[in-house]
Amino acid sequence: MKAVVTRVTEASVTIEGQVIGKIGQGFLVLLGIGPEDTEAEAVRLADKVCGVRVFEDDGGKMNLNLDAVGGALLVVSQFTLYADLKSRRPGFSGAAKPALAIPLYERFMEECRARGFQVEHGEFGADMKVASINDGPVTLLFDTETL
Repeated sequence: MKAVVTRVTEASVTIEGQVIGKIGQGFLVLLGIGPEDTEAEAVRLADKVCGVRVFEDDGGKMNLNLDAVGGALLVVSQFTLYADLKSRRPGFSGAAKPALAIPLYERFMEECRARGFQVEHGEFGADMKVASINDGPVTLLFDTETL
């Protein structure tokens, strides 16, 4: 699994003109799932994302995690994180098929909720408009192959 996580002051996802998910301070998580990914990786990734300390403490150091600042998550499926970029036209055969990807996407969000976080989300496979106000900016790349 791969996740691009951006610290935001707010973020939202809109489908066909309707806002379906919106958060204030927290993380915008673009989540990609590969064909070899498992539930165990979804659990481990949720633990890492929810625990990473990238919010500033009173001294201005990135020392606080999502829980410490009362943050939320907006999770958006992003199969393009598994793009093959060898040619000018990306190929996406490296991404998991929906039969595997949807349950793991749901599992990741379930794990974040189990840790006490508000989790908003997009709609798997939909044409979405994602808006965010990046804070910092702080953007991290998580890959379960290297965690």
